[in-house]
Amino acid sequence: MKKTGLTFASILIFFVVNAQTAGNLNNQKIDGYRGIWFELGQKLPYGDKYSGGLGTYTADHIPMAVYSPKVNKTFFVFGGTTRQDEKHLLAMIGVYDHKTGLVSKPTVVCDKGNVTDPHDNPSMMIDNKGFIHVFVSGRGNKRKGLKYVSAKPFQIDAFNLVSEEEFTYPQIWNTKDGFFHFFTKYTGVRELYFETSRDGLTWTGDKKIAGIKERPEEKGGHYQVSNCFKGQLLGTFFNRHRNGSPDQRTDLYYVETNDFGKSWQNANKQNINLPLSEVNNPAKAIDYISQRKYVYIHDMGFDNKGYPVCLYLTSKGFAPGPENAPYEWKVTRWNGKDWITSVVCESDHNYDTGSLYILGKLWRIVGPTEPGPQKFATGGEIAILTSADEGQT
Repeated sequence: MKKTGLTFASILIFFVVNAQTAGNLNNQKIDGYRGIWFELGQKLPYGDKYSGGLGTYTADHIPMAVYSPKVNKTFFVFGGTTRQDEKHLLAMIGVYDHKTGLVSKPTVVCDKGNVTDPHDNPSMMIDNKGFIHVFVSGRGNKRKGLKYVSAKPFQIDAFNLVSEEEFTYPQIWNTKDGFFHFFTKYTGVRELYFETSRDGLTWTGDKKIAGIKERPEEKGGHYQVSNCFKGQLLGTFFNRHRNGSPDQRTDLYYVETNDFGKSWQNANKQNINLPLSEVNNPAKAIDYISQRKYVYIHDMGFDNKGYPVCLYLTSKGFAPGPENAPYEWKVTRWNGKDWITSVVCESDHNYDTGSLYILGKLWRIVGPTEPGPQKFATGGEIAILTSADEGQT
C-alpha cells in the first residue's frame, strides 16, 4: 500500500479546522478578544463612508452590555473573529467580574460561518431569573436573526437556540411586563417593528411602528434608538430615509408606550395610531429636511421626570469631507411642552458615534468628538463631555 503521508493526527486537525470554518464554534471558548474589522466599500474622495474596527457596531444594537447587581458582574456581547487577520464573524459574549477585576475568556454564542458583515453583531438582555438572552442580528430574509438563551442563569458557558426569525438591529428591554423587542425588517427598505414576550421564549407576532414615505409610490425607511425608563416607559427616536436611501436620512421622530405596546403616544402624550406612514405626523419632533440637514442618531435616554432625550449628529450630506461640515453633535430634549435642542460640539465625520448617560442632574456624553490621526475619517480621540444644566452647556 502506498503511503499518503497523512497521520491520524493530521486528519483530525483537518476535520477540526474545516468544522470550525463551517460554523461549528458555537459554545466554544476563544483565547482572547479579537473584534471584527469591516469595510463598507463605498469609496469616496476622503475614504470609505465608514470602515475600521466594528466589534461593537452598530449604534442600533441595544444593549450590548448589562450589569447585574445580583452577581456584581457586567455581561457584554460583541462581534469577534477567530484570528486578527481573518474576517469570520463570531457573535460572542464575555463577563467582567467587578469583585475580582477579571474578565472571562469569551464564549462563541453563534458562529456566523462565512459571514463577514458586522450588521450581524449581537445584542443582549438578562431576564429576572438570570438567564442571558442573546439576539444575533440577521440581514432581512437573506440571513435570519437568531435568538439564544443561556443554559444556566448568569453563566456564559453554553447557549441554546430559541428561534430563527427575520430581524435586524435588535433592541431588547426587560420591563415590568416582560421582554420588549424593537427591531427592523427589510421590506424592500428598512421599516420599524416591535414584538413582546412574557418569558423571552414565546413571542407575539410582529407589529409595525413606522414605514414613512413622501409619496405612496416611493420607498421609505428608518433607523432608530430606544430606551426604557423605570422598567415600564419605552421610547424610540428615529429618522426617515428619503426614497429608501440611508444616505438621505433626515428629520427626527419620537413615540413611546407605557402599556407594553398596547397604545402609543408622542412626547406630549397625544395618542398615535401605528404604523406611521406620512412625513408630517404627531410623532415628528424636528423638521430637518427644510434645513437641508442629514440626521445620524446615536443614543437616547430619559431625564428624572421621564422626559425623552436624544443624542445625534447632523451634517449637510452623507459623504465624508469638509464640504458636508459642520458635523454637529446635538441633544434634543422634551421639557414637558416643547422640544429643546442644543449643539454639544463638532467633529469631522457622520459616523463619529457616541453614548448618552443621564445620571440624575449629571448628563454625560462619551464619544470620539476630538480629531483623530486621519482627518475626515471615522472615529477620533475619545472625550467625555458633561453637563449640569440638561445639556444647555
